[in-house]
Amino acid sequence: MFSQIFIDRPRLAIVVSIIITLAGVLALFNIPVAQYPPISPPEIRVQAAYPGANAEVVADSVAAPLEAEINGVENMLYMSSTCSNNGSYSLSISFEVGTDPNIAQVNIQNRVQQAIPKLPREVADQGIAVRTRSSDILGVISFFASEGSYDALFLSNYISINVKDALTRLNGISEAYLFGALDYSMRIWMNPERLTSLGLTADDVIAAIREQNVQAATGSIGTAPGSDAQQVQFTLRAKGRLKEIKDFENIIIRANPKGGVLRLRDVARVELGALSYASKSTLNGLSAVNMAIYRTSGANALDTMKAAEAEVERLSHRFPEGIKYRLVYDTTRFVQSAIQEIIFTLLITFFLVVGVTYLFLQDWRATLIPALTIPVSLVGSFAVLLVLGFSANTVTLFALILAIGLVVDDAIVVVENVQRVMQEENLCPKDAAIKAMGQVTGPIISTTLVLLAVFVPVGFIPGITGQLYKQFAVTISTAVLLSALNALTLSPALCAAFLRPSRTITRGPLAWFSRFLGVSRNAYVMTAAWLVKRRIVALIILILIIGSAYHLFVTRPTSFLPSEDQGVFFINVQLPESSTLARTNKVMAQVSELLKKTPGVTDVIAVSGYSLLSGSSENVGLGFVILEPWDKRDTPELKLDGILSRVRPQLAAIPSANIFAFGRPAIQGLGNTSGFNFQLEALGDQSPQGLAAATRALVVAANRNP
Repeated sequence: MFSQIFIDRPRLAIVVSIIITLAGVLALFNIPVAQYPPISPPEIRVQAAYPGANAEVVADSVAAPLEAEINGVENMLYMSSTCSNNGSYSLSISFEVGTDPNIAQVNIQNRVQQAIPKLPREVADQGIAVRTRSSDILGVISFFASEGSYDALFLSNYISINVKDALTRLNGISEAYLFGALDYSMRIWMNPERLTSLGLTADDVIAAIREQNVQAATGSIGTAPGSDAQQVQFTLRAKGRLKEIKDFENIIIRANPKGGVLRLRDVARVELGALSYASKSTLNGLSAVNMAIYRTSGANALDTMKAAEAEVERLSHRFPEGIKYRLVYDTTRFVQSAIQEIIFTLLITFFLVVGVTYLFLQDWRATLIPALTIPVSLVGSFAVLLVLGFSANTVTLFALILAIGLVVDDAIVVVENVQRVMQEENLCPKDAAIKAMGQVTGPIISTTLVLLAVFVPVGFIPGITGQLYKQFAVTISTAVLLSALNALTLSPALCAAFLRPSRTITRGPLAWFSRFLGVSRNAYVMTAAWLVKRRIVALIILILIIGSAYHLFVTRPTSFLPSEDQGVFFINVQLPESSTLARTNKVMAQVSELLKKTPGVTDVIAVSGYSLLSGSSENVGLGFVILEPWDKRDTPELKLDGILSRVRPQLAAIPSANIFAFGRPAIQGLGNTSGFNFQLEALGDQSPQGLAAATRALVVAANRNP
């Protein structure tokens, strides 16, 4: 008999269990931690810019050629794009789950190269970026300067040069995006009256700047082949691209044979400013540079955020005096809090199971055996998860919580049967263990196979939901298998070593519980015997139970995953078309002030000129509202739903814009908001104006049916 090998050699059973436990402990220190398994489809982002173009021009001249080439790329699920009035273009391509994002990026890059000849020269000159990037923001780091120490232009460029590039080099980070970036640019303010009087146009000025602001390759002098008398050679160096305001002012626009020269300063004013002023960001109403961190598809959020925070802390020691930073928005805080809660629940479940086991067995020696075998099965499961490339997430940890009740059963079956044999046949613990295992080995294997037959097929469910079930099924199946192994090896060895003939407890709470259990058992047996003789009654009860379960199943609302209080919500601001950034700034300041006074709110990041839903435009705005830690928000009105129910009417009362609040998606990478997205598609030759009118009509109709 298999178990007798370990009963005769208890040290062998202990060594096997120690090896399993050590493997699990080592895996615990190396396994990645995440909120959910990486189930979101890999996503590739294509970004381009057409300076000076409006959204319709971008759609016709940039979006159409690119999307015509990219459409149908291997394993593509769908794609969506955004064209903005500031000339920016963003295309998101989602691929089937399991697609290698690096291969997908290469395929997209090849398609983009085929489309470049069809694009305007200005777009090709700006460059087209192709990145593997999740659509969900991992975190936002705010940089700010002491009042009056540095202006926004210097701060933005300092962060862009010294911090942004360093972060994008980190593993797992796809992009570090500056909200309201003010990149250094030489701005030429032309005098139209002066140009007209001189017979010049803006194109003449642009041509002169392009011709004289070049990085020339000037070659060298004295290099071979040449005269043998040549003794030295020189590499020529030219001034290259212009950097100073005076250099640009001296650009020659026109010259005549008599020596007259018309320079740029004669027809224009030159200043060092920002490339674009179409966006602005603040922190709690004060000017700040807010940097959004995007992770690559499939990257571990916790590891990526820790690396980013450590890198910024390292770089902060070199910041000029007066520049500070804060990690204001961190999505991994919720993940860490959720994992801690689950681990706490796991420990409570373990102690409850051990307590209930002692309550029924009423012998500390018998209780010790399941208490020792449960951790072996649970901890050992982490080794298998690490080998399979899984993470410690809410799904796998929840599976382990359920597994505690399953893995303890095998050990209890062994212990109770050994105790029974010792009492009924008056055998020593070792002989009783050998005989008992001969009786229960088959049932243990059978019940294990039955459990595997239930959980293993779940792991083959396709789609995104199947990815969740797969990790759940593998985790609980692994724990059940290890439990069966322990029941055949460690449990009988411990029974032979620890168990002693049990004594009946006649006094105290345990005796009261035993008498109550006996009465309950007798009542159950009598009820079961009564129902066996009245099968119609039993059938009616069964039908009522099944009918009630079906009624609840079809009437309860369904969802993919429940919405949770993740400690943050977003604000979307939409002003009328053609509204200026100044108007948007006023509304965002009003929104920020209102939210900052809301109980439960700690920080408000406000971004004018950018929206998660509609991209870049001067008439939109975005707000990140960060809430206090969960332990400080212990009343319903301070929970996320309570704050949203109080804030939404206040935001709706602001007449100058359409403002609404929404939460984060349940799973990072699956959309930008909680709830669902509804997209209206023009399948015919409808104009953008016609599609917009149909969209407004749909929104009005939807609002009538809350």
